Amino acid sequence: MSDNKDLNIVSAVSGKAFRQFLRMPRTIYSRDPSWVPPLLVERKQHFSSKNPVFDHLQWHAWVALRDAKCVGRISAQIDQLHLQRYADNTGFFGMLESVDDPAVFGALLGTAERWLSEQGMHRVRGPFNLTVNEECGLLVEGFDTPPSMMMGHARPYYADRLAQYGYIGAADTLAYIMPPQYEAPAVMRKLVAYVKKRTVVRDLRRDRLDEELAILRDVFNDAWSENWGFVPFTEAEFAEIGRAMLHLADPDMVQIAEVEGRPAAMIVALPNLNEVIADMGGRLLPFNWARLLWRLKVRYPRTARVPLMGVRKEFQNTRMGPGLAFTLIDAEREVLARRGIEEVELSWILADNLGMRNIIESIGGVAYKRYRLFEKALG
Repeated sequence: MSDNKDLNIVSAVSGKAFRQFLRMPRTIYSRDPSWVPPLLVERKQHFSSKNPVFDHLQWHAWVALRDAKCVGRISAQIDQLHLQRYADNTGFFGMLESVDDPAVFGALLGTAERWLSEQGMHRVRGPFNLTVNEECGLLVEGFDTPPSMMMGHARPYYADRLAQYGYIGAADTLAYIMPPQYEAPAVMRKLVAYVKKRTVVRDLRRDRLDEELAILRDVFNDAWSENWGFVPFTEAEFAEIGRAMLHLADPDMVQIAEVEGRPAAMIVALPNLNEVIADMGGRLLPFNWARLLWRLKVRYPRTARVPLMGVRKEFQNTRMGPGLAFTLIDAEREVLARRGIEEVELSWILADNLGMRNIIESIGGVAYKRYRLFEKALG
């Protein structure tokens, strides 16, 4: 165990320190066969001032240096949309990575906590990279398999270090894995038949993209509005997601269910970008961009992820709720099967969302990763 005498915490929002901040995970995971190096160009864009998340998010970042070597990093965020919705003076930490040294963890967490306290926050929660609608939660089970796209990875000691500094679990989320082909249980077949009497399921219409993105956002924000920690997507954020989504997926991978002509539920599946970039070392140049395109458009990944799914609140506690969910999953499995997808991840699912968990488990889904959100009172 070391102490803080040779440890410097440096602001990392620009310049050399920011570059160290982006590259720091390599120090932690260089020998971890399950880690997937993120594309550096994407990480830079994530923190660009052009990212619409910064219309409502204030943030800061730091790196921990020992003998000029980066040994840790952290960010702290204040989300005005969260504060408007909950009025709970809660701020967030994220992007946490560190060597297994309590002194480094303590210095990083303490720095983020002080910054949040200075901004008037009374509680800290995380990790969020950077919001609840992006990569969030600390991996606490399932270290031996690679993360799917937009899902995190971690070292087993991270949770212990957070607990050491007073953090407690606030919520758990699960990632489920399953083959796209499954034997539908009798209850699913009955519910799908019942729903189809009133429902039309269709692909996303690329030629009316702005209208379609507005529909997806509206359904998702309504469907998730009562979930733990929910913060709505803004129009600008969802437009950004839509542009990225259509670079990866064809329109038939987005399915919209309309009940009597009104959008009632939606599901989005994306080819697993992490499978495609796992051996690229985080770089697209000079030749990896060509490999990326070939793997996405010609060879095609064997895995996919469902990052977005939702059924409007008005249907959730009726027979139509699980029926719409089953109907969308059934439509999506046909799309994925045509592309040769062998495995699909459904994530994230709140651990206490027993209704959705029962639906997924009834068709063969297995919870193979668990992520935890931690929190701590400040002051």
